[in-house]
Amino acid sequence: MSAADFGSATKITPFFYKHVSSPHQQRNRHSHYSFSSTYFPKPLLSHQHHHLTMPPVIINGKLTDSSSSVTVKPPSLHHYHSIDQQLLDNIAYDALVWASLHGLLMGDKSSKESGTVPGLGLVHAPFALLPVSLPESKFKQASDLAPIFNELVDRVSLDANFLQESLSRTKKVDEFTSRLLDIHSKMIQLNKKEEIRLGLHRSDYMLDEETKSLLQIELNTISSSFAGFGSVVTELHRYILSQHGKLLGLDAEKVPVNNAASQNAEGLAKAWIEYNNPKAVIMFVVQAEERNMYDQHSLSAGLKEKYGITILRKTLAEVDQEGEILPDGTLSVNGQAVAVVYFRAGYTPADYPSESEWRARLLMEQSSAIKCPSISYHLVGTKKIQQELAKPGVLERFLENNDDIAKMRECFAGLWSLDDSDIVKKAIEKPEIFVMKPQREGGGNNIYGDAVRETLIKLQKSGSQEDAAYILMQRIFPNLSAALLMRNGCVHKDHAISELGIFGTYLRNKDRVIINDQSGYLMRTKIASSDEGGVAAGFAVLDSVYLS
Repeated sequence: MSAADFGSATKITPFFYKHVSSPHQQRNRHSHYSFSSTYFPKPLLSHQHHHLTMPPVIINGKLTDSSSSVTVKPPSLHHYHSIDQQLLDNIAYDALVWASLHGLLMGDKSSKESGTVPGLGLVHAPFALLPVSLPESKFKQASDLAPIFNELVDRVSLDANFLQESLSRTKKVDEFTSRLLDIHSKMIQLNKKEEIRLGLHRSDYMLDEETKSLLQIELNTISSSFAGFGSVVTELHRYILSQHGKLLGLDAEKVPVNNAASQNAEGLAKAWIEYNNPKAVIMFVVQAEERNMYDQHSLSAGLKEKYGITILRKTLAEVDQEGEILPDGTLSVNGQAVAVVYFRAGYTPADYPSESEWRARLLMEQSSAIKCPSISYHLVGTKKIQQELAKPGVLERFLENNDDIAKMRECFAGLWSLDDSDIVKKAIEKPEIFVMKPQREGGGNNIYGDAVRETLIKLQKSGSQEDAAYILMQRIFPNLSAALLMRNGCVHKDHAISELGIFGTYLRNKDRVIINDQSGYLMRTKIASSDEGGVAAGFAVLDSVYLS
């Protein structure tokens, strides 16, 4: 394959756009629809074996100081870039028609109203034309972990002292985390009990090529997006392979069924049933402008059509204006009782531009409505808690099953607090194998490369406690694959890395566990040359799994 093939875009028909805007032009505030980019891509390999001297790596949480000579084989993934051009054009055309007919759509940035008025300024969501290969054993490993992580989130959320103590230093230097902890503290003072607890989580992983280990990037406990689109892209790929699979040498049955949309909707519906008020509604808390509204509406449609549940969509500001708590504890918004509050906003400081939004968050937390997530579930998803749980002996505080604990530890990447002087020293010496992460959901916040060294030195010189706002994480070394990325009607050939997200649903009422399951998956693929990973922001595309 020639160098000219890399990063190229293929025009399919005359009426499609010839170019896609640059990554810098694609940025937007919906950074939560991204993956964390905690990776260091391998160099592109030719068709011969290469002996590469690799930089120090971190295995099982330990940094190895000595370099080693590693024999690396060329990527074994399907050679998507070598597909006959006419066949590629046919596949792309079929895919775009299918995507348009089945609602794989987002608001187009060029339309001012596309994020507020449904049906205006539509463009297909960015997606991979063909699925990415993943060993079946790794897919099963990630899927099997979902119920364990669901249980862990619930148990950690009940340990108020652990949450407050673990985040106490962060609270001093991170205003957003501090405000969340203040709400949590008020719930403790009120002795507020969440008898019905609902979690719609997503645990994200990358396959580290050097260690062949599936390593967790992060655990999302709030606004775990793309259950709707993830399901649609899986069906798209199964359709494409049913039509063109023989020519490609691919089998549609090796793309696992993905019921993320229906299973997430089922979790919300069963929580609504447990609340036991047929007149109550489910309220989606959303951002004022949301180009990704159709991913959310796919869940709404399922709730309306299958369960007959009424759905409200409200911003935090609207909840503050229209909401109240009735004497019996019921949350009422614009005169309608709310059974379940489902957050698709509220995970970033940008969602709280004034005190109005914070009042709304506190109001909802004080009510008897089921929160997805509750403030305690939200806090469990912070990077600092992820780092604390990776410490020796901490999982045993919450889980009894030694096999479950071992399975979780196997997927933990190296995670450290910045009060560990030894690891900070190593990160300054070799910043390319670390990532600095703040206490933020979504992509676009992490620090990489030389900026890691510069930030750590700056924090050391300042002598402040600002280091408590960050953690250090090992950078993962995934393999590259030849990818075909569909954006704005064009096929873009590039080399990419992928991140697997496994959804998990957890619902219990007092001591009765109603649901604790893996509930679908999400694969996202992004060009390897970018640290950024946002789908809506223009760096990544939606993908699915091809089991190998």
